[in-house]
Amino acid sequence: MTTAPSTAGAHPAPPQVDHALKRERFGWYSYDWAMSVFNTSVTTVFLGPYLTAVARDAAGPDERLSFLGLSIAAGSWFSYVLSASVLLQVLVLPITGAFADRSGRKREMLAAFAFLGALATTGLFFVGDGRWLLGAVLFAVANIAFGAATVVYYSWLPDLAGPDDRDAVSSRGWAFGYVGGALLLAVHLGLVIGAESLGLTTGEAVRICLATAGLWWGAFTVFTVSRLRNRPVRDPDAVRAHSGFRQLALTLREMRAFPLTLWFLGAYLLFNDGVQTVIALSATYATEELDLDQDVLTGAILMVQVVAIFGALGLGRLAGRYGAKRVVLGALIAWIGVLLAAFFLQTGAVSQFYALAAVIGLVQGGTQALSRSLFSQLIPVGKEAEYFGFYEISDRGTSWLGPLAFGLTYQLTGSYRLAIVSLVIFFVAGFVALAALPMRRAVLAAGNTPPARL
Repeated sequence: MTTAPSTAGAHPAPPQVDHALKRERFGWYSYDWAMSVFNTSVTTVFLGPYLTAVARDAAGPDERLSFLGLSIAAGSWFSYVLSASVLLQVLVLPITGAFADRSGRKREMLAAFAFLGALATTGLFFVGDGRWLLGAVLFAVANIAFGAATVVYYSWLPDLAGPDDRDAVSSRGWAFGYVGGALLLAVHLGLVIGAESLGLTTGEAVRICLATAGLWWGAFTVFTVSRLRNRPVRDPDAVRAHSGFRQLALTLREMRAFPLTLWFLGAYLLFNDGVQTVIALSATYATEELDLDQDVLTGAILMVQVVAIFGALGLGRLAGRYGAKRVVLGALIAWIGVLLAAFFLQTGAVSQFYALAAVIGLVQGGTQALSRSLFSQLIPVGKEAEYFGFYEISDRGTSWLGPLAFGLTYQLTGSYRLAIVSLVIFFVAGFVALAALPMRRAVLAAGNTPPARL
């Protein structure tokens, strides 16, 4: 990973540049560019409203679907599909992470999961004419593959950067992702806006957007895989030592010695579930309840992508002055205000929706960035990768509760406004749990030195 030390002598050799490492890092950055379009164009913007519309067209006069003997409201279909796919990830991701560390074949695993997800995403082009079940299956496969590929992708970071370089390398990857996601989303926005002039219906334009997101993901993954390298397994005996679930159980058992760390993790999972649900289902709410056009929604998501960068930087500066915990608590109050404001948004009010989207952008980046930095203060020295691995798995494995609450509320009330405001409970519960956590004592309990401000 690093260059060899210089030989002794009167004139030390000048620092050498490890071109192979730089080349591999660029390949690693490119995967964030490749995969981010699935989050932005597919999950956040296009698929929710489109699959809901397909389900409504296929439903009977009562707007209900029959699935496995159950009667399901067509308007709840996407939120249920999202919940099921994320719930399945909790079964897949622990095994994926354990096998990736022990097999020495991360490159092949990344390629397999990424290409599977890209293929399923491209296949969404064929979802139409009542094929709501096909859309559900393809999205579930794509989302599970996306999560598994992300676990493998993250595991390269310690190989590509030492402790002093890791923040910079990781940040560059995030930056590549924001740019890639925003670039293709801008193209998609142009396609949807100009669909009629191109002789396309809006539905056909959306199907092209979904398919090109899959093609983008797969094509740039080829570049990534061509540059990344496998590493030898550090402990060959560990290959047979533990299964993925047993390793997860061992990590949990060790974390019981740090109850305040678990306390923070529980608080984070509560409010992050709300954050992820708002991101995933805002498109459905905007189109189904507010009657906003797809181009308005796509423009708002583009704005959020850009504003979130400044939000993370701005809230980071506030954290330096007031402490990260106080700033996160303030952001959670803002999230609660966002949901209450969303309940009262007027139908078709584009300017109101954009104003609310700007607030979401400001608090979204800061909430996630500062939560990660707070958690890093609570990890015992030498356990960083293991604990952050569990942090990521828990993030994906529990974010099905919010979509489930959203879907159930709509099914019981028939109101998207009540469904969106039902998510307030996750932010309130997370706020209470975080506010009650003695952060300084938690940092000391983990064996770390508390920063000047928490």
